[in-house]
Amino acid sequence: MRQTFGRSWPLLLAAFVTLGSSGPLLAADTHSKAEKSLMEIDRAWSKASVAKDVDRIVSYYPDDASMFPPNAPVAKGKAAIKKAWIELVNSAGFSLSWEPTTASASKSGDLGNTSGTYQFSMTGPDGKPLPDKGKYVVVWKKGASGKWKVVADIFNSDLPAAPPK
Repeated sequence: MRQTFGRSWPLLLAAFVTLGSSGPLLAADTHSKAEKSLMEIDRAWSKASVAKDVDRIVSYYPDDASMFPPNAPVAKGKAAIKKAWIELVNSAGFSLSWEPTTASASKSGDLGNTSGTYQFSMTGPDGKPLPDKGKYVVVWKKGASGKWKVVADIFNSDLPAAPPK
């Protein structure tokens, strides 16, 4: 028996390597599932924005999240983020939607990010629409409940800055 095993060790090694390679493939499958999940949740979050549902929008953030809006200080914590969203949504002519174009997840499956483009509009002081478009990056973390939450949210315009008055 020992000789049979001795002669067949290359086959056993090949079988082990082949079977062992299913581990990383499974991890890749799990990884791509996490990325797909991130894309779906980011799109659902955008729908909450289109619906102007502040409570639903803010539900995507944990208590210790940070929002990094352009031309404004960092909003730290859920209360400050909710205040920023209320101001945005209550702006005259408010319209905001975004579309994720990429998603990435850690091998552990508990940290990820999405990035994409947004379209924004509000009414200016002169009553005319102020359209904007830009890009964003969101860092997501899986909480104890197993749900993805936004821990860092940053976005900025593609349009040139307005000259100082």
